[in-house]
Amino acid sequence: MRLTILGGGGFRVPLVYGALLGDHAEGRVSHVTLYDEDSGRLTAMARVLADQAAAAGVPDAPRVTATGDLDEALRGADFVFSAIRVGGLEGRAADERIALAEGVLGQETVGAGGIAYGLRTVPVARELARRIARTAPGAWVINFTNPAGIVTEAMAEELGDRVIGICDSPVGLGRRIARLLGARPEEAWIDYVGLNHLGWVRGLRIGGRDELPRLLADTEALESFEEGRLFGAEWLRSLGAVPNEYLHYYYFNRDTVRAYQEVKQTRGAFLRDQQRGFYAEAGRPGAPAGAALAAWDRTRAEREATYMAENREVAGVGEREESDLESGGYERVALALMRAVARDERATLILNVRNRGTLSVLDDRAVIEVPCLVDANGAHPVAVDPLPLHAVGLVTSVKAVEREVLAAAASGSRADAVKAFALHPLVDSVTVARRLLDGYAAEHPGLAYLR
Repeated sequence: MRLTILGGGGFRVPLVYGALLGDHAEGRVSHVTLYDEDSGRLTAMARVLADQAAAAGVPDAPRVTATGDLDEALRGADFVFSAIRVGGLEGRAADERIALAEGVLGQETVGAGGIAYGLRTVPVARELARRIARTAPGAWVINFTNPAGIVTEAMAEELGDRVIGICDSPVGLGRRIARLLGARPEEAWIDYVGLNHLGWVRGLRIGGRDELPRLLADTEALESFEEGRLFGAEWLRSLGAVPNEYLHYYYFNRDTVRAYQEVKQTRGAFLRDQQRGFYAEAGRPGAPAGAALAAWDRTRAEREATYMAENREVAGVGEREESDLESGGYERVALALMRAVARDERATLILNVRNRGTLSVLDDRAVIEVPCLVDANGAHPVAVDPLPLHAVGLVTSVKAVEREVLAAAASGSRADAVKAFALHPLVDSVTVARRLLDGYAAEHPGLAYLR
């Protein structure tokens, strides 16, 4: 099989390639094409992947080619991973800075920052979807690009159910809860529902029995894992569920905004500076074999250790523990999804797919994040219980914002863009919404289409 990665110079590409190196089953990926508009990043990433293949000692490692020609990259692809970042980390840093100056959150997928990122990403994602439909009509598209819910919904306008969004947050959360309850994660059914970066684990069934109430009753166990420490045992018991870590931005919004305003450097600025150093080192001519991979490993370890540092400060929980450093493994989710589709190896995965009546409060084309049964025909959402009222309010208001982003990207209407900002529960001001849009439009050439 042939896999194309759009955004092939991106920092997390080695996670995907590492998973492919460990896949020895028949019908595995034999050829990986990296596509990126930045030739320097492509060169650096190709060196990291070459080091990975050499270190793994796999005789038939997937062959890697790199190109800046999109049609060449897509031609003949069986699967396409979309992992682009429109505006780069410089754009993310600006998103955070402009929002915080207005006293609102600038995180890349939540609140004002997520809206700004979506407004400049959706037009590009739609064009990519059209190119894929024309050049590789038989390919399955797995979307990694944030904001994943909005981008997947935009691409589905062209690709229908052949585009599926993934995120590792729900998987990592479910895995941590299962282990606390003494179960193997692969043997547990995770009752998870919501939108991307806006969902809740409402139950975890082991052998047909829901064991989540047992965890919620145990304060010591609740406060022994990352989400428990972030939200606190009392709040989790009040909800009767364990939220995705990104809901910390909603439930503790004022505290988090204040913490972000006080830090020396925002997350986006930190990653921008960190990755500048990495790409310069990994792309340096004449570096010895293994140097690029070693640089990537060091950079990734620092990146993981500092993840959501401000939120942990608000919660008063200090540095991440070793057990928290393991993510949900988005590369493993992607590989499991590919296997299920390509080989008809049925799997149950939490994915971003079109609603199709799963949540009655949303229309059929709304992209939601729920457990899905996956087979050769794609991902099929599993029926879930209705959302509690507090979750209905958040899910419907944020989905309304996403729809305004999609509308603004299609129409070029400034009014639609202002509406997207103003309706978000973490902005809640038309005046601030207008100032935010003015600030973002002045900063990002990619928003010049709004009028």
